[in-house]
Amino acid sequence: MSRYWASETMARLRARFERLYGPAADRCLSRLAMLVGRYGIEEAPSAPPWSEKDAWLITYADSIRTAGEKPLATLKRFLDRRLAGAISTVHVLPFFPSSSDDGFSVVHYRTVDPALGDWPDVRALKERFNLAFDLVLNHVSRRSGWFLDYLAGVAPGRHFFVEADPAADLSAVVRPRSTPLLHAARTRAGDRRVWTTFSEDQVDLDYSNPDVLFEILDILLFYIAMGARVIRLDAVAYLWKKPGTSCLHLPETHEIVRVMRDFLQLVSPQTILLTETNVPHEENVSYFGRGDESQMVYQFSLPPLLLHAFWRGDATALTRWAAALADPPPGCTFLNFTASHDGIGLRPLHGLVPDGEVEWMEKETRDRGGQVSRRRNSDGSESAYELNISWYSAMADPDPGRHAARFLCSQAVMMALKGIPAFYLHTLTSTPNDPDAVSRTGRARSINRHAWNEAELASRLDDPASPASRLLRDLLALLQCRAACPAFHPDAAQAVLDLDPALFALERAAPEGGQRVLALHNCSGRTIEASLPDGAAWEALPGFPARSHPEGGRLALRPYACEWLVQA
Repeated sequence: MSRYWASETMARLRARFERLYGPAADRCLSRLAMLVGRYGIEEAPSAPPWSEKDAWLITYADSIRTAGEKPLATLKRFLDRRLAGAISTVHVLPFFPSSSDDGFSVVHYRTVDPALGDWPDVRALKERFNLAFDLVLNHVSRRSGWFLDYLAGVAPGRHFFVEADPAADLSAVVRPRSTPLLHAARTRAGDRRVWTTFSEDQVDLDYSNPDVLFEILDILLFYIAMGARVIRLDAVAYLWKKPGTSCLHLPETHEIVRVMRDFLQLVSPQTILLTETNVPHEENVSYFGRGDESQMVYQFSLPPLLLHAFWRGDATALTRWAAALADPPPGCTFLNFTASHDGIGLRPLHGLVPDGEVEWMEKETRDRGGQVSRRRNSDGSESAYELNISWYSAMADPDPGRHAARFLCSQAVMMALKGIPAFYLHTLTSTPNDPDAVSRTGRARSINRHAWNEAELASRLDDPASPASRLLRDLLALLQCRAACPAFHPDAAQAVLDLDPALFALERAAPEGGQRVLALHNCSGRTIEASLPDGAAWEALPGFPARSHPEGGRLALRPYACEWLVQA
């Protein structure tokens, strides 16, 4: 790190602190300097941040369990046996002591939940994989030390939380929940109302107090020291509170993300920030900033658009959206996915399909055994917020013989798009809906948070005749093919083609020129004959399990077929 670069970065940080905290900026800079050397983080050798070989797994630490063993050790055995060489990064969802929300109500940020394992178990995963950790920075558990100090009036925690007058007009606040925004707290100084965006047990932090930001920066450094390559900023869009506004995507929130980015440039430039903002597309990509905020954002509009395309047998909306996508700023990329631990968000579908189509998708979800979560709007009404269903169950077809092809084609679309593919564990294992988990927890999201018994899962995946085994084998084959193809580099050019309403088609071109790949995906249950572009000669990509072959510039794709072709 050159002195010039360091001084330039520090000058930016000073300006950012002035915008956030005014005359406290100099003190903030001094505190920052004290943090820099605290954890002795060694700067990693300079290397490209990603390539076509990258693919992610998203999982809870205890999604696979075996009696008498800590789940993190069980997870490592599964990863080493099934996914080594295919997956480059593992995002282990919050593994800290927590009081609710499956880990997202953090009690202790610097401790691994003893029921899951310990820090050596976490670091053991790093032997073969890069790691992504959650930084749950919007809120903490009511049982956290910070909140207990707030109740007792003990510094610094007594100034860490957002209080509000219940008579204040907070109707403009945008939230993803229907629970009350404010909850009572009996403090040493008297009864107060604290801000709770997500639940009574998740109390929002007050970032107008710089002490809060510096605690979070300290935790960020600790996670990097413990092996994190990627830091996921959970629920970051709600960070800054200002009554009379939506409290969503406020300028101060973006400024804090930029502070984190500049700070990491000083202490750990190889670390990647990923923002989690399940909102309409233009709001979501605003967290790239001008290339000075997060390096990676989720492609949140992709999952609901894929569902719509495969349920309707019509890729028109998906094609229109993908064709209009702007390239991320240099040094930034998308994280593409179809399912995660959360439901399939509907806000990112806003403006991409008619409102009536969203209502139809709600019905289709219920018909497939899923549920629909709702949120309260500022006018007091409620609207659908997310679809709760496993991806495997969502891809069920009236013809059971087509279920696997439909499922596989949906994943191929995700893998072909510009960016990095990410797979939820329950997608890779073809896990169906778990209604019993919903009954046990009372939470709709539990439908896609099944906890596998290791022996039961191994039996399914080791049986070559089982659908789960065949699909995992096919998905890993697609990943292997993708990893060998420079045209699938996350930075490779992308052109979306409009060949047929039922087809999602795109062309990728390697960054250094040369290789061109044509990816065709039939989203319908009927055979589609496609005319190949440019009159060029195309052939199956080496290693791709081709089921059709071009003839005379045309290619017939059977129902739910996908074909990746390379220019001959």
